[in-house]
Amino acid sequence: MATVLLVRHGRTTANATGLLAGRTAGVSLDDLGWDQAALTGDRIAAVPVAGVVSSPLERCAETARAIVDRQRGAPSSSVEADLTECDYGQWQGRRLSDLATEDLWSTVQSHPSAAVFPGGESMAGMQARSVAAIRRHDAAVEAEHGPGAVWVAVSHGDIITSILADALGMHLDLFQRLEVGPASVSIVSYGASRPRVWATNTDSGDLSWLSKDVRSGDAPVGGGAGKTTMDSRTPRIIT
Repeated sequence: MATVLLVRHGRTTANATGLLAGRTAGVSLDDLGWDQAALTGDRIAAVPVAGVVSSPLERCAETARAIVDRQRGAPSSSVEADLTECDYGQWQGRRLSDLATEDLWSTVQSHPSAAVFPGGESMAGMQARSVAAIRRHDAAVEAEHGPGAVWVAVSHGDIITSILADALGMHLDLFQRLEVGPASVSIVSYGASRPRVWATNTDSGDLSWLSKDVRSGDAPVGGGAGKTTMDSRTPRIIT
């Protein structure tokens, strides 16, 4: 089975100032965000990736470029519209501190499957189109490059969190329990029986084991022997 590295874009000025950027054009990485993207690119450089797929928004394209530029080979690079940010509608461009006073805020926090942003999309619709896009690309990568292939998807916080919730078998109403920080890497393998979540929200650690270990589609009874390599910096699940 192929393995996808779900990468959130690095920090932007909007993130740092508490604005909900949404799909606003021209929102780029700030200085810290560029440093975060470079570090993530360095981590992923230890793994030959089959391709990098990105949301069309600038901050994701910039993060994707930092990853591609650090690869020894020349992985394919493409844009996927269904990995773009949630359409927050009338919430876009507003301060989070102001949005927290809206009645819809409590729904987003505790019952997101019922949340529909005014003039935008529902969170359930957001999850459905992003999960479908990831699974479609994953199947294409495995068909072309084989079951050991690793690829990268660069997207946004709510998008990646909703994809992880699906992979973990969690209801969307529980997805706010997951954290996905800027430029973090989460790791998922999709198999015939079920997805396997190897790590979430990592911002450090060696990833070279991904190019060495065989990731079986069957769950090891009793927990298995783990990776064949060990590094003190190897990422562990952080939720």
